[in-house]
Amino acid sequence: MNVTRDLFNDVMVPNYSPSAVIPVKGLGSRLWDQTGTEYIDFAGGIAVNALGHCHPELVKTLKHQGETLWHLSNVLTNEPALRLAKKLVDATFAEKVFFANSGAEANEAALKLARRYALEQFGEHKNQIIAFNQGFHGRTFFTVTVGGQASYSDGFGPKPGNIDHLDYNDLASLESMISDKTCAVMIEPLQGEGGVVSPSAEFIKGVRALCDKHNALLIFDEVQTGVGRTGDLYAYMGLDVTPDILTSAKALGGGFPIAAMLTTTAIASHLKVGTHGSTYGGNPLACAVAETVLDIVNTPEVLSGVKQKALLFRQGLEAINQKYDCFGEIRGKGLLIGAVLSEKFAGRARDFLVESANEQLMCLVAGASVVRFTPSLIISDEDIKQGLVRFERAVAKVVNG
Repeated sequence: MNVTRDLFNDVMVPNYSPSAVIPVKGLGSRLWDQTGTEYIDFAGGIAVNALGHCHPELVKTLKHQGETLWHLSNVLTNEPALRLAKKLVDATFAEKVFFANSGAEANEAALKLARRYALEQFGEHKNQIIAFNQGFHGRTFFTVTVGGQASYSDGFGPKPGNIDHLDYNDLASLESMISDKTCAVMIEPLQGEGGVVSPSAEFIKGVRALCDKHNALLIFDEVQTGVGRTGDLYAYMGLDVTPDILTSAKALGGGFPIAAMLTTTAIASHLKVGTHGSTYGGNPLACAVAETVLDIVNTPEVLSGVKQKALLFRQGLEAINQKYDCFGEIRGKGLLIGAVLSEKFAGRARDFLVESANEQLMCLVAGASVVRFTPSLIISDEDIKQGLVRFERAVAKVVNG
């Protein structure tokens, strides 16, 4: 069969508009397309390929598990799921784990749990969910409504109710909106899709304090920030703020679909038998791979390496900016980096992405005015330097028209 980009238009639903480039092979932080052209990958499958492409340990685990046990359903448990859950519990604040297949599903579970907990502990009046403008929590109807970009949830009929949005980093607004009717506050401990925005220490600690004051659960969506991305295993650890519920996906499987919702025993007890479920959640294939990812990432070498590589990345971007003066700010934490376009280039992030691909570099955007980088956590320093050379060529093309 002749597989071309045109075939996409023939057979796929048109909700995506993928690049003309079709990668066929990946290794480490490099990709090759159908013509054999090689790319450096600074996108990492949107913060998913935490250990790059085809990491030998992950390949080995997948092959072994693939010859052992694939699927059971949750009528039965399995060893990889139990081992992974134990390791997540041991490594975090959590005492209980629920497995799903995607960040959206983990967030859906978190929101359902928060509503259930509030209903059973306090009564029907306690059902308000507060989230933040430009936040992103997934594409199910519940999670996309909690997400702070109405354009993603408009046009599908009546939305789930009692969900309110505030500006990120605006503690005064939260203070005026939160009440004893609030069941949960859902927040990214560093906004990803919304432009790579870090919380101020005062803000994030204030959110925790207000949740405590009003008996509201604090949900951290760590789908993008989790599993080493910020230089801590989970971003909450670097903020010195502990949530009640945490969601993890993306990097957790290193490219294999898996997600987890983590919480305490007391809160988890409200998802009694039959209240929630997932056919594939916790399947042995995904859990085996994720266990290997966690074993590799949750080490001092990898986590301190993220911080060191982030510095190299930022220095390179600053050097490019000194020449071309196109960024107003380089922001983010660890290897979740946003280059914010200056006023002159506002709204043109996609141009930088397209020219980067023309220069054999894969990167991302976070909104119309931020170029986003989420490479492998173990990308070599050489690949960072070489990738930035390619990025500089792309920047020169955009800037010089």
